Amino acid sequence: MENWRQELEELDRTGMRRSLRTVQGAQGPRVRLEGREVLLLCSNNYLGLAAHPAVVEAAIEATARFGAGTGASRLVCGGMEPHADLEERLAAFKGTQGALLFNTGYAANTGILQGLLGPDDVVFSDALNHASIIDGCRLSRARTVVYPHADAAALEALMAREAPQRKGRWLIVTDGVFSMDGDVAPLPALVRLKEKYDALLMVDDAHGTGVLGEEGRGSAEHLGCLDGIDLHMGTLGKALGSSGAYLAAERTVLDILVNRSRPFIFSTNLPPSAAAAARAALQIVASQEGKELRASLRRNRELFVARLRQEGLDLLGSETQIVPVLTGEPAPTMAASTRLLEEGIFLQGIRPPTVPQGRCRLRATVMADHAPADLERAARAIIDAVGAP
Repeated sequence: MENWRQELEELDRTGMRRSLRTVQGAQGPRVRLEGREVLLLCSNNYLGLAAHPAVVEAAIEATARFGAGTGASRLVCGGMEPHADLEERLAAFKGTQGALLFNTGYAANTGILQGLLGPDDVVFSDALNHASIIDGCRLSRARTVVYPHADAAALEALMAREAPQRKGRWLIVTDGVFSMDGDVAPLPALVRLKEKYDALLMVDDAHGTGVLGEEGRGSAEHLGCLDGIDLHMGTLGKALGSSGAYLAAERTVLDILVNRSRPFIFSTNLPPSAAAAARAALQIVASQEGKELRASLRRNRELFVARLRQEGLDLLGSETQIVPVLTGEPAPTMAASTRLLEEGIFLQGIRPPTVPQGRCRLRATVMADHAPADLERAARAIIDAVGAP
């Protein structure tokens, strides 16, 4: 115990200690945080669907009909109708033969990579991929080759170097939208490389699903290469407002995972309410209301980013609703986050190991239902808290 206490004291000293906060009520542009109303600027509820009446009602109806829980893993006692319905809808959404649900995005990425790959295989992984992809690569026992962030030319050079000693499968894996920088992967170039080198391409589109593309199908639709992706991974707990994750792919891939993916095999199935809520959210995404929400999100993002850029703040190349503001070191980052909260703006500071040393930031996330006036006020407060260069 004493060693752990000392570790916590060191985290306190360096500004690296994390703690939990409690929000009262549903997710929305404004929430009650520990007794006071604040502007929520750190949620991934990008389209505001977590509290949408149709999504909430779908969860209530599914709970009333199917109960609160599923009792066991899917292989032990089967899935329920909401799970099968959602998988069918997700497959149609991504244009694949099928889809398979996982309990979280972390479980999906670790389970997909562990379930599909082995020691003779090679994974080519973007340097800024999510931690769940990094851990999935480790669990797969495949050899992992990390390529410089979003650098297709460097990736090609690495693939050419690896080609003479190739034994097994090759997989390129990347975030679609990078969760800490808010930029988009060069997917058309990656599609070209996977075809040239007979590889598979997996895209974690957790932060693009529902948001990017004319129909909200994600970063690959946005970049015109949806059909070129072999493994479409995404989450249900961000723009879709529910909980869980999925892989959309060919049926053979999904059947292998049912037999080999440990997070899928050994986890109790998602509650039926989560599946039903996500199904309702997908219907909204595909509707005229979904188009309007995405348009509102784009407008809000453009307003917010324009105000920050006017003052010369470094937004790390963000192209999406994820808007990081570079702050550098932990102490000033957390001081800025604390000051903003005192002013009624809930915006988290991001520190190592989530981001590299010297690359701490305030990670703002814009939502479709943020009021423009609130975003104007938040931008001014961030500029004051960080200090314009």
